Amino acid sequence: MSTAEVIEQALKLKSADRYLLLEILHSSLDKPDPEIDQIWHEEILRRIKAFDEGRIETVSMEETFRNL
Repeated sequence: MSTAEVIEQALKLKSADRYLLLEILHSSLDKPDPEIDQIWHEEILRRIKAFDEGRIETVSMEETFRNL
């Protein structure tokens, strides 16, 4: 069955069943990815080291929001 056919069938469901399908699909995507988690961990460590070494500047929360 093609994606278009699945969507067509899903749209024929009662709204409560479409919502359940949505929740199931969303939960299947909302899982941690160890590879991405590792990349972010390394990036965090890189940024902390750069901050500790004085290679990056910080901006206060007030200044950040003032510039929005």
